[in-house]
Amino acid sequence: MNFMGMNRMKKLLVWVVGMVVSWEGIAQDNPDKVLTFQEAVSIALRNNVTLAQQKNNLEAAQMQRTASLLNMAPTVNVNAFAQQFNGNSFNQQQGRAVNGVRDAVNGSINASLPIFNGFNLLNTAKQTGSQLEAQSYFVKRTTEDVINTVSSQYLQVLLDIELLRIAKENFEAQNIQLNQIKEQVSVGSRSPVDEYNQVGQTRAAELRMLQAEINLTNDRALLTQTLLIDPFAEFEVQKPGWSIEELQLINPNIEQMYTVAKENRGDLLRAVNTESAARYGLLATRGALAPSLGAFFSYGSAYNYQHDIPDSILANNPSINRSFEEQFGNDNVFKSYGLQLTIPVLNGFQSRNRMVQQKITYRNNRLQRENTEIVVKTDVLRAAKNFQVGKTAYAVSQSQLEAAELAFQLESERYNLGVTNFVDFAQANRTLVQAQTDKAQAEYRLIFQKILLEYATGTLKIEGIEY
Repeated sequence: MNFMGMNRMKKLLVWVVGMVVSWEGIAQDNPDKVLTFQEAVSIALRNNVTLAQQKNNLEAAQMQRTASLLNMAPTVNVNAFAQQFNGNSFNQQQGRAVNGVRDAVNGSINASLPIFNGFNLLNTAKQTGSQLEAQSYFVKRTTEDVINTVSSQYLQVLLDIELLRIAKENFEAQNIQLNQIKEQVSVGSRSPVDEYNQVGQTRAAELRMLQAEINLTNDRALLTQTLLIDPFAEFEVQKPGWSIEELQLINPNIEQMYTVAKENRGDLLRAVNTESAARYGLLATRGALAPSLGAFFSYGSAYNYQHDIPDSILANNPSINRSFEEQFGNDNVFKSYGLQLTIPVLNGFQSRNRMVQQKITYRNNRLQRENTEIVVKTDVLRAAKNFQVGKTAYAVSQSQLEAAELAFQLESERYNLGVTNFVDFAQANRTLVQAQTDKAQAEYRLIFQKILLEYATGTLKIEGIEY
């Protein structure tokens, strides 16, 4: 083989090795995705549309707050314009009307400062400040809403997986029992009725398994929809590392919880600040009925150029078209300053109409704040009571499961010995499956009740999520 042929063989070998390594890397880098609880919450906070919209509204509220503060500062404008007149016009440089073509350039700096306007601007600034605070608390509560929703859906998927596992194990056990009964019927040690009954039990167990699989599919799809991720993507959920024993040690105090909620609940603090903003808005509207006083100052100059003037006239009157520097810098400079007093007398009751509308807004916001206080108290009471009941329910479900397991074990032995009938055996099996289901539901309900405690007090944060 010549040198070039060997070189091509080396390149081919390198390419084959590279492809093998690449495929191995892909296989290693693409295992089944494990979606942890904290990752699910992080994705939801990043993708949630409502939360993103409220953050945008917060940015707008910040700009509105800045603008209201700057409204109390002086307003400065620079004006400039150039124009040409053809015909009769007043020439400022000559101090008389002229006929012909004239260029004119004007420029000025104007400033104004509000001195008193019935505290309208001050109250408007306070109003926008309260609105900014209200929006920031709205973003906070919306964040907690997202965490609460994702937590509920994530834990529901975990519960569905557990219920599907229970249903599968029951179906497999029923199927094994059916095969055993068939053999016993074939040898005459069992009645055919037992076989028919067991077939019914097996099919019922299979139906429950299929229903559990449907529930898991639906709840998993709902979770992907909330997270705004590809529903076709395969992922596994991971049970958070919360200890049931530690949860059972928590004893919520309703009064303490309500104290914490008053300081942290975003919806309550938003209602308080919204009411405050409406009150400042009412005061600002009343200020529009009072006289206003402002100061103003203007500084400017102008330049004029008259076309088609004979040289003989310009020689005798050089001031007609003086240079730009002379006219704009000295000849036509002007200053004006003073005070302006405005007294509202009659404007079709527009100001009073706005005041009445703002008063109604203030009353409605006060009612909303009072209603939110009741909602917070109710949420705190419900969360605390439900958590205590959840702890008791979990302990009861454990005892129920232990008793059901022991009863099923004894009933199975009695049935295999022919001491008891099929009805009692099937009832013991149903009791065991129900006990397993109740225990799983009680466990995940208790976990979610812990999240609801923090949600009710307004302290639910992604940083505080243990996983």
